[in-house]
Amino acid sequence: MPKAKSKFVCQNCGASYPKWAGRCENCDAWNTLLEVAPTEVGGKSAVARSSGQPIRAERIADVKIDTVSRRIDTGIPDLNNVLGGGLMTGGVTLIAGQPGIGKSTILMQIASFIAKGKKVLYASGEESASQVKLRAERLGASASDNLYLTSTTSADDVAATIGTGEYDVAIVDSMQTMSMAEISSAPGTVSQITNCANILIRAAKSTDTSVILVGHITKNGAIAGPKVLEHLVDVVLSFEGDRYGGFKMLRAVKNRYGSTSEVAIFDMTDHGLEVVQNPSAALLAERSDTDGSIVLATLEGNRPLLVEVQALVNKTQFGYPKRAASGFSLERLTLLIAVLERRTKLNLSDKDIFINVVGGLKLNDRASDLAICMAIASAAAERKLREGGVVFGEVGLGGEIRSASLPDRRVNEAKKLGFTYAVAPRSAARNNKGFVIPATDLRDALNQHLTK
Repeated sequence: MPKAKSKFVCQNCGASYPKWAGRCENCDAWNTLLEVAPTEVGGKSAVARSSGQPIRAERIADVKIDTVSRRIDTGIPDLNNVLGGGLMTGGVTLIAGQPGIGKSTILMQIASFIAKGKKVLYASGEESASQVKLRAERLGASASDNLYLTSTTSADDVAATIGTGEYDVAIVDSMQTMSMAEISSAPGTVSQITNCANILIRAAKSTDTSVILVGHITKNGAIAGPKVLEHLVDVVLSFEGDRYGGFKMLRAVKNRYGSTSEVAIFDMTDHGLEVVQNPSAALLAERSDTDGSIVLATLEGNRPLLVEVQALVNKTQFGYPKRAASGFSLERLTLLIAVLERRTKLNLSDKDIFINVVGGLKLNDRASDLAICMAIASAAAERKLREGGVVFGEVGLGGEIRSASLPDRRVNEAKKLGFTYAVAPRSAARNNKGFVIPATDLRDALNQHLTK
């Protein structure tokens, strides 16, 4: 029998090749091919052979709903909303975020609360048990009798432990450190992550144990490893924000048991992550009413937020003007500057333009276009927005102001914080007459609301 040859597997998409190449032809990623030795089980090549039996399928009307499936309270109401009501028994949740943002912190807080009435296993492949206990003591979780710690990188051992059915919740930190003895490749490779996830998921489903997996992310912000990992799990949570300060946002990218439009907003303190009850008031607490400052009514999921957008416009000292944005897409900023120059009388071709979203937030809402444009125009013309106003609306290439999603929620949040009017698309004025001042196009909004 000829000796099995090793292959080269892309660590980004999982495509395999017989020889090494600098670029993966499937996903166009560079330097992601890694050599993987052939897998053998019992001395024979691990090739699947047909041994299936006909399946007796049930009519959907005869299928009984499992009454065992129930939710486990995490102790954090906002996180329960993101999960769709709490952790599902037998469900597998993947939580990912950049280093130092608070993944291990929030998991220890969750484990501490759940351990008050249920048995929790915390398996760490990155830290020793003593290091995990130090964090537990800082968060006040070290006195629980139902919280068990172990330090291991063996996915086989963790799956076997979950398979005993002794634990209600199991936390694995992290998937990139886990490995199987049968797989010869290094931990963190595509084959290791895929196979480790499979055996952990099978153990969770067979014992109705709720499992939380921690995943690393790449420098581009995507979850490290094969995309199949996200398809295998039931819930994918993404931790976003600045790890050095500002708010941290936890949102569901995928959720088989609930909505993906909810978001939980946290602030890091000495005692762990705490839910921000009124983020809009906190974001606007230190705002100064100057030119270039506009209050935007945006949405994070279904949650309305008021955030300050700042713009600084200065005559350039170089031949090519500089554009920089913090918390906003630079490509979108370039497009909006072109619309401003074409549809209004502003000349920005010789101006450096800087945009900052206060609080470390990253705006993905297209309704932030109008606020960005008004902030740039306000800074360039040295005119302020009339006091007590908020702004939202999408800007088209023709300078027209287009409708925004969920305008009523934006308006209600502005009213709660004492704002007196909103500059918004015409469609937002239907249910909010008297508060919303409709703007038909960009020139109209600038001329009508920016004053000296």
